[in-house]
Order: sequence, then structure tokens, then C-alpha cells
Amino acid sequence: MSDPAALRLKRRYAAERRFKVLGMAAVLFSGLVLAFLLFSMTANAIGGFKRAELRFELDLTSGVLTVDPAQLRGPDAQDALKGAGLPDVVAFAAARELGDAGAAEVEDGAWREVAARIVRDPVLLAGKFTVSLPASDDLAAALRGDAHKELQPLASRLADEGKLASAFDWGFLSRGDATGPQDVGIWGALKGSILTMAVTLALAFPVGVLAAVYLEEFSGRNRWAEMIEVSINNLAAVPSIIFGLLGLAVFLGLFPNWRSAPLIGGMTLALMTMPVIVISARNALKAVPPSIRDAALAVGASRVQTVFHHVLPLAMPGILTGTIIGMARALGETAPLLMIGMRAFVATPPEGLTSPATVLPVQIFLWSDEIDRGFVERTSAAIIVLLLFLLAMNGLAIYLRNRFEKRW
Repeated sequence: MSDPAALRLKRRYAAERRFKVLGMAAVLFSGLVLAFLLFSMTANAIGGFKRAELRFELDLTSGVLTVDPAQLRGPDAQDALKGAGLPDVVAFAAARELGDAGAAEVEDGAWREVAARIVRDPVLLAGKFTVSLPASDDLAAALRGDAHKELQPLASRLADEGKLASAFDWGFLSRGDATGPQDVGIWGALKGSILTMAVTLALAFPVGVLAAVYLEEFSGRNRWAEMIEVSINNLAAVPSIIFGLLGLAVFLGLFPNWRSAPLIGGMTLALMTMPVIVISARNALKAVPPSIRDAALAVGASRVQTVFHHVLPLAMPGILTGTIIGMARALGETAPLLMIGMRAFVATPPEGLTSPATVLPVQIFLWSDEIDRGFVERTSAAIIVLLLFLLAMNGLAIYLRNRFEKRW
């Protein structure tokens, strides 16, 4: 080999080594950024899954509550306990155990948690037990050392006595939105996301797949099909807020009473997701070898039987991959849903597809705009819930994709 050729070969090898080093550096940098992001969110989320609770003994052995046990099995059980004086009994016990200053910092309406516990276990109606009730937002901030310096001595004293502590808040996963960080929950937004994603998938997946099958297998090459293909490709690149404006003008124009409902949100996100599913489904159908079609037609199958019995099942893994991408994008969208009013304050979880609701990304957006540091921690916790929901949804889709995957 001549000297110039050896020099060029040496340069090519050197360039290849540099490219590998740069590629590994890029992967390492991306991994470090992702690890930092997850670590910072998890560190903040630990406090978001907790709340400040005041603990004291509640003695009901003297029969201070006269409630018929049969009433505790009815829908008005909490009202019956309220009428029997449970709020006053809880307030008196708090004042005795915590002092007047500490009792004043018990969250308003905390007696309902005691009532729910008694309804679950009526034996407590004549017993003595320890209750852990949410502290006020001010006392919680003083416990964290964020604000309300005048309450910090009280918070320190109660914490030293073991009567004020930060404990895991299981209610965060079962409550709806509220005005204070101590009372908020994520279940309302999570349920709204589940219902919205169900509507999105139910509309976008079948329509998108059938549109791809028609365009790829039956329409042929003509001007009409080319125009539809160009339109779908353009729709896939349209900003999401445009679909929100479309949903505002069309869907809310037709159904004005369903503002901020999961049904309207799902239809809006289905419009945004459908082009992605159509494009990925067409590519998956193209990837099926022509020999599969020829073999099916050779043994007497019709064109429809060939497509739906042979081609479509083999293309399903690729179709599901595109569906995962589209649904993941829809789950994280906020702009289209803000346009149709899903940023409203919704204290109770939605009961159905037409009930007012919000979704996880919008809830995160609203909480992140609050000043209280308690909401900052709750925001991080909500982000973790969103990521877990996304992983669960994608995990199910990947399982189905692998189940349908076939080799030829």
C-alpha cells in the first residue's frame, strides 16, 4: 500500500474513533441529565407525598356520641356523626392534648377523617384511639421553616412532644383538588387523565388504523389519495394549540354544556393523535413483505381477507409503536386542554365522561403557579404520578406489541 493511501486509511480510522468517542460522550451526557432530573424531582416529591399531622388521643369510651350503629351503614353516616357532636368532641380532645394554640391549628373539617374512620370500624364509637389529623397550612409551613416565624416555637414544641410530625399522606392519592397544600389530592386529575386517554384511544386508534389500511391497501395512487396523504403529514406537524382552538370552536360549539369534560378533551386529543397513528400504521403496513400478500391471494383469499387476516396482524407491532408515541404525546399535552376549559378548579373527581374534570399536566401547571412551597412539593409528587402513569400505559402497550409480534 502506498504512503498516501495508508495516510488516508489512518485518517479514516482516526475519524471513526473520534465519532465513537463523541457518540459515547453524548449518550453519557444525556444519561447524566436524565439522572439529575429524576433525582431532583424525586427529592422534592418525597415531601410532596407527606403532610404535617397533629396526633392526640380521642376518648369515646364515656358514650359522648349517641349514634345508632345502623346509621353508620347508610349514605348519611358522616352527617349523623356530625349531628351527634363529633366535631365538638374532636375539638375538645385537641384542646386538652395540644393546648388551645395547637387545637386552633387543626385543619378545618379534619373531623371528617375521624368520621370516615369510625364508619369503617364502628367499634371505635365506644373506644379510645389515636388520631392523626392534618395541621393547618400555616403550621405546616412553620414546621418546614419556610414562613410564619411566630408559629415556629409552637411547631417545635409539638414536634418535640411527638404530637406534630410529617407523615405519608395516603389521602393525596385519593382526594381531589383543594385550596391548601395540606388538603390537595391527585386522584381527581388522575381519573380525569384516565377518562380522557380512554376517549382518545377509543377514537384515534380504530379510525387511524382504518384510514391507514385504506390509503395503503385499497385507495391506489391517485390525486385524491396524494392530497389526503399530504394533509395528514401536515397535520402531524401542526402545533397542539391549533387543535385546542378547533376543539373550542367545533366540539364546544356543538356541546356547550360539556365544557372541561373528559369527552371533549378526548375528542380534541384524538384529532391531534390520529395523524401520528396513520403515518406509523402506513409505514408498518409497507414493511410487511409482498410475499405475504401474494401467498394469501394465491390460495384464494380475497383482498379484504388478505389485509385483515394476514397483513394487519403482522403490522400490528409497528402500529402499536406509533400508538405509544401518539398517546404519550397526548398524555403530556396542556395547551389544547387549556383552550377547552380543563384548567377549572375541580374539587371532586369526575363521575363520568361528561363531568367537569382536569388532567395531570394541567393540574401540575396550576400547582406550579402557586407561591406556597407546599404546592411546589405537591407539584413534584404529581410529576412522579404522571411519570408512573405514563410508564404503566407504555408498559401495557409494549406488552401488547410483543404479544402480537410475529416473525417470518
